[in-house]
Amino acid sequence: MGKIFKFHNDLDTDQIIASQYLLLPTIDEMKVHTFESLDPEFPARVKPGDYVVGGENFGCGSSREQAPAVLKALGVQAVVAKSFARIFYRNAINIGLPVIVCKELPEAVQDGEEMELSLTEGIAKSGGREFPCTKLPEYMQQILNQGGLIASLNRRSDF
Repeated sequence: MGKIFKFHNDLDTDQIIASQYLLLPTIDEMKVHTFESLDPEFPARVKPGDYVVGGENFGCGSSREQAPAVLKALGVQAVVAKSFARIFYRNAINIGLPVIVCKELPEAVQDGEEMELSLTEGIAKSGGREFPCTKLPEYMQQILNQGGLIASLNRRSDF
């Protein structure tokens, strides 16, 4: 069970981590500025295992890989949205942050509600309701379990 932090449609990567903070040397230094323009208290309030929920086109804008990285560094368990910008989705998988499409959930839940997510079953539960979500294929689960595509490829010895 984790807490929901709900955001709007067309949330861009600059709203996740503003460009001026990309100059900081580490993700740990950047993460304290996550969602600063929308919710300055987010880094202090989010706990490992919590969820970010968004609407359509989550993570649009630039291709900065630091956007999913700061969320993962803060302990966000998964980002659940109606749809994702393609580059954000790819960057999240690359670093091992689950990104799950769940069409009905974003409009049905409120900020602060509790949620449970089963990646293997493709079901999110909140407020006594169940929502069908993208069910990740086994190979994608393995990539996420190994810390993302980069870590998974680094473990392979057959290439």
